Amino acid sequence: MSELRQDLVSGDWIILSTERARRPHELLKKKTKRKPSLVSKCPFEDLQKSGNWPPVELQPGGKDWRVAIIQNKYPALRHGKICAMSAKTGPYEQLSGIGRHELAITRNHKKNLTHLSNEEGLELFELLQRRYMKLKKDDCLRYTSTFFNWGESAGASLYHPHLQMITLPIVPPDISHSLNGSANYFKKHRRCVHCEIISFEEKNKKRIILKNSGAIAFTPFVSRQPFEIRVFPRKHHSHFEKTPLADLRDIVSVLQGALRKVEKNLNDPDLNFFIHTAPYKDPAHYKHYHWHIEILPKISTLAGFELGTGVDINVVDPDAAASILKK
Repeated sequence: MSELRQDLVSGDWIILSTERARRPHELLKKKTKRKPSLVSKCPFEDLQKSGNWPPVELQPGGKDWRVAIIQNKYPALRHGKICAMSAKTGPYEQLSGIGRHELAITRNHKKNLTHLSNEEGLELFELLQRRYMKLKKDDCLRYTSTFFNWGESAGASLYHPHLQMITLPIVPPDISHSLNGSANYFKKHRRCVHCEIISFEEKNKKRIILKNSGAIAFTPFVSRQPFEIRVFPRKHHSHFEKTPLADLRDIVSVLQGALRKVEKNLNDPDLNFFIHTAPYKDPAHYKHYHWHIEILPKISTLAGFELGTGVDINVVDPDAAASILKK
């Protein structure tokens, strides 16, 4: 039978309706070889020629760079000399579009994070941490959303692997929802809700995809979408940018391993992943939070019921999803 499950953090409900898909494998598209765009037309091959020089951050410096952060030429938000200004239009509140929109790119045109070495992946995430530490000093900014779109159906307009970083003058609603749920659970139980989830998954074992001494990846008991994966540091860290190097190395290793399993076992689907971390301001206020990464393969499509109710229908049991992914 179908069943409803409630998320421990957000309080949101999902419907698990496995009979709508007789076999999870039937949801997977036939594997097709991705065709990289022409290097000669890629704006990230020669940053000076394409007008992307100087970069915001570079590692290492000079022409032999391996990872870089550059300004997005078509930003959702732009940096200003003053903070976002508020205004009212009738009953509506507005803020001027002040913020930052940047891209974190790797040098190799054909190798995304999945296929980088662990050291190369770690170098990318260290650069992200460095950028976060600088952004948090800006009193106008409150939250950086870092995300990766892979494939056209996931919103990627360029083939060359890159992460996007949008830094906002607000805390986004989904993040606020998660922070409030985490805070409420901590007030009631005096324990981190995500640590509780990790402990439950460790005891259950069925949904764990990968783990090492510092990180764990599993398909959540309350999965909103088929083959959803979450990657957590096993130690409690509220802020991504403050995570120690040893733990960050383990997290990157597990993230890369999970992405490889998605590519291999789900026929290389388009996907999104993103970092959920605590906001910059008032760090002591968010000690209850546990930052993590969420991976969402593009297997299903949200339709009228999901969009109209906010209740997702997942047709793949997360236990079955884990069995397929960890092969």
